[in-house]
Amino acid sequence: MRLPADGLEKRLTEFQVIETADGQIVGAIGVQIIRQHALLHSEGYTDFAVADAARQLFWERIQTITAHHGVFRLWTQENSPFWVRWGFQPATIDLLERLPAEWKRSEGKWLTLQLKNEEAIAALDKELEAFRESEKKRTEETLEQARTMTTTITIIAFVVGIVLIGIAFYLFMRRGFLPMR
Repeated sequence: MRLPADGLEKRLTEFQVIETADGQIVGAIGVQIIRQHALLHSEGYTDFAVADAARQLFWERIQTITAHHGVFRLWTQENSPFWVRWGFQPATIDLLERLPAEWKRSEGKWLTLQLKNEEAIAALDKELEAFRESEKKRTEETLEQARTMTTTITIIAFVVGIVLIGIAFYLFMRRGFLPMR
């Protein structure tokens, strides 16, 4: 692919490689993940006769990687018909607004594939946040009720204790254990 070797050293873990049983490299593809987006780039093969078979293996691996990273959308500028067959479509102007800023400097035709519905997940996140807030409020209300009940019970116990001590003192005085004046 004639990519600069010194620039790739820092991005080594970004590449997926397919090799033969005897260790010969068949192909490689880069998968860069930024937030909930993944970019397929720098696809290369030693023999393009096996490219589609290798892409099938890459596709299975890419699906696993993106699922583990919670990726919403895949992007690529690779122009192989293979990617279009797997559902990649030309990016509309609206979709290009979602393209991470780090990739916007690349000129060319963008293809994209939605893996998860971003709007539905955003709506669920809002609902979940609202649920958390309501549960937090209910918890605070319950704790306040518990504090009030604890205070009430303590006051009642204190009053009952004083009344019992008063009754005990009265009975003690009445039976003549203490001289009355």
